[in-house]
Amino acid sequence: MATRAQQAPAHVAPHYMAIGKIVGPHGIRGEVKVAVLTDYPERFQPGARIYLGSEAAAAPAEIVAARPHKNLLLVLLASVPDRNAAELLRDKYLLIPEDQAMPLGEHENYAHDLIGLAVETVDGEALGRLTEILFTGANDVYVVAGSEGELLLPALREVVLQVDLAAGKMVVALPDGLRD
Repeated sequence: MATRAQQAPAHVAPHYMAIGKIVGPHGIRGEVKVAVLTDYPERFQPGARIYLGSEAAAAPAEIVAARPHKNLLLVLLASVPDRNAAELLRDKYLLIPEDQAMPLGEHENYAHDLIGLAVETVDGEALGRLTEILFTGANDVYVVAGSEGELLLPALREVVLQVDLAAGKMVVALPDGLRD
């Protein structure tokens, strides 16, 4: 349904896709801890050219080294000489231009394209807006915020019947007992 290749929020710099989020510094050499937001970890190879970004801007950067660390990656960037510089990057995103995105298969969408969609049942009942996607390992779960609170929808073909990005809408068939 959605790919993790884009679970970043929609507020990153325009025309870029987030592949990671810096969650803090590591050590004294300038390494940063990165939460990976892509299904393609090869994007973090030494020599890869990426962008560092926030809501307002994106600046070019180059990856010098990357290695796994717990659930994260430790990444050394050429432009980050020490821990103090790394600390300033907390909560920034590692970005790639949208035109470098991997092609999607049939019935796949980037998560950032789904965030904000109006969600309704096959009967036309408005359920709310898709606000978040949880990547559980088995199947994704869509968090839909509506007037009655949050609804957790499994991202399965038998549940998600239609995604119309142009219309900004998703049509779902609620499984029996989901609202109980």
